[in-house]
Amino acid sequence: MSQTLHLSIEGMSCAGCVASIEKAINGVDSVTSANVNFAEHTATVEGSTNAEAVIAAIRLAGYQASELSSLDDTADKEQAEFVYYRQLLKQATLAALVGAPLFIAGMAGILPPLTGPNGPLFWLLIALATLGVMIYSGGHFFLGAVKSVRQHNANMDLLIALGTGTAWLYSLVIVIKPELVPALAQHVYFEAAAVIIALINLGSALEMRARGKTSQAIKQLIGLQPKTACVVRDNKEVNILIEEVVIDDILRVKPGERIAVDGVVIQGHSSLDESMISGEPLAVEKQPGDQVLAGTINKSGSFLFQAKRIGKDTTLAQIINMVRTAQSSKPAIGRLVDKIASVFVPAVLIIAVLAFLAWINFSGGEQALTYAIVTMMTVLIIACPCALGLATPISIMAGVGKAALYQTLIRNGDALQQAGKLETIVLDKTGTVTQGKPGISKMIPRGNWDENSLLLWAGSAEANSEHPLAEAIVSAAKEQQLELLPVTDFAAIAGQGIRAELENKSLLLGTRKLMQSFDIDIQALVSQAAELEQEANTVIFIAIDGELAGIIGISDAIKSDSFAAIERMHQLGLEVMLLTGDNRATADAVARQLGIDKVIAEVLPQDKAGQIAQLQRQGKVVAMVGDGINDAPALALADVGFAIGTGTDVAIESADITLMSGSLHGVVDAIEISRATVKNIKQNLFGAFIYNGLGIPIAAGVLFPFTGLLLNPMIAGAAMAMSSLTVVTNANRLRFFKPSGRQVLVKETQL
Repeated sequence: MSQTLHLSIEGMSCAGCVASIEKAINGVDSVTSANVNFAEHTATVEGSTNAEAVIAAIRLAGYQASELSSLDDTADKEQAEFVYYRQLLKQATLAALVGAPLFIAGMAGILPPLTGPNGPLFWLLIALATLGVMIYSGGHFFLGAVKSVRQHNANMDLLIALGTGTAWLYSLVIVIKPELVPALAQHVYFEAAAVIIALINLGSALEMRARGKTSQAIKQLIGLQPKTACVVRDNKEVNILIEEVVIDDILRVKPGERIAVDGVVIQGHSSLDESMISGEPLAVEKQPGDQVLAGTINKSGSFLFQAKRIGKDTTLAQIINMVRTAQSSKPAIGRLVDKIASVFVPAVLIIAVLAFLAWINFSGGEQALTYAIVTMMTVLIIACPCALGLATPISIMAGVGKAALYQTLIRNGDALQQAGKLETIVLDKTGTVTQGKPGISKMIPRGNWDENSLLLWAGSAEANSEHPLAEAIVSAAKEQQLELLPVTDFAAIAGQGIRAELENKSLLLGTRKLMQSFDIDIQALVSQAAELEQEANTVIFIAIDGELAGIIGISDAIKSDSFAAIERMHQLGLEVMLLTGDNRATADAVARQLGIDKVIAEVLPQDKAGQIAQLQRQGKVVAMVGDGINDAPALALADVGFAIGTGTDVAIESADITLMSGSLHGVVDAIEISRATVKNIKQNLFGAFIYNGLGIPIAAGVLFPFTGLLLNPMIAGAAMAMSSLTVVTNANRLRFFKPSGRQVLVKETQL
């Protein structure tokens, strides 16, 4: 059985590690896909394997991993990251306390010369002090470098270890055996090694802190679940940890408390704030038999409910899981960047060696060795692939999280990237632009039939159907307290209606097309039917024993915000189409009210996907928005499928994006967030490529022939630290992005 595993990864130092870990995970039997998120230091694994096997493979690759199986595991991960953040600050401080005074004193010219009477002893003590810095403050770089060599995987740790290690060893040689190099090349770089380590640790700490802000959406969603629950056991109410709640437990909820798990009300009544799930600001009344969801807030009365879904099976946990999976996924642009990052470090090592050889062989003079050492060290230090690796995932995390706060759940990175390219939005009618709760607006009987008898026969036949319009007829019959008749020989005719036998009479109920196919004369009520359709009613024809018995007009109120949402689509330059199985006149009436550009009506359920394919063949990038089982093939085929979260599970599973609130505003929110996210990714990638494209040649000394200057390794260290921080800071701007005309629906003030 396929499952999704979420893992926390320790030991990743740069984007080059991503490819190694993904390769290790994909090598495990029964793994179908693996996505490693460098920004969050997590992995999402799909397949029928178990966590132990995957964790073992990751450890063999030289990294540590643990499973994130509960919401508390995420809190533990955050706590561990905070401890590591504090450790990085301590390591940076110590390195700065050693390196900064050396650097300042050196610039002031007050340090003893190497060849002076006290010079060798002083510099030997400095060598030992900086060695201590490299062990305490930079030990993790050297351990990571050793692991990378053992695993044949070059990463950032290797670059830093080689750069600072070379500086320290070269300086030590100068202190012990200065005669081995020309006099002009006798320079020490102890302060450079210490300052570089200080800057990189400081940059990593600041980057980690900034990265944590992109996970605010997950933290806010997790914060919706209470830590404890009041359970009735042995006729006593006791407070227990939420992890101890079991299925069928009876829980008490008091005013102002959050619901702990999903369940069904069994005693009492109240009103609940379900805005975190539905986006609906009005409280929802609950009474025995009604469902309650974890994370929602009890506004007024106290009630008892029975637990039905706990732990990772609750609706809230599934939402969190979907957001987490989407944040870990990669769009096409991200997968391309990962491939580049996987070969980046080896390429830098080659460039560093070439720079060293070039200076040795072509610069001439006694300072050639010094220049060669400095340029090689500077190339190694400045060429950090972290900014490149963070560019995509950090923006995806922020974008997916932002969408979640607007009740829009994006399944994967490809959907997020593709949504911004959409040109045509295809909308289903019932339950998508309308409320999905149709009701009878008018009945017109004919001949010897009256409204009650017409409703009785129609309700009896439709009791066997699952169509939303059938539910409206059956509900109306039950409201009139009509005793339904037994039905025999029932048959549903796809896209047209039903055929049945009642009291030894044949009944046909459905569309014009159904009547025509059975040669039923409907001419007597055609004008009345047309009038109803012009008023956006769906007209149902009823024929009994081959004779027209009447028509029923069924209306489904348009959602109050559909017009505004479609207006927003037009403002974005999108073409909006209505795709429905309803008749042309009714569909046109709805389209006129909403300003929809084009209508495709009277489409059979199995033909909806074909209509999407036809639009795609015209070169259009198409979104499908629907809520029913019959929409699932079209949702799956569309470039981006939007499922109404209040619809069927099949539709939601077939879609790329789920609109939990059921509002079409979610479609526009997703598109605007997509465009902002992709723009942010491109900014990050541009900055990362420009940084490395200019930084590496400058570090190698291309400006020296023109300016006579070489880049200081310490400046290279600062630039490397700042490059990653700049990318993360830019991605965090998405946290402040607000779709046009919208208000965030899950707020920190609720937590």
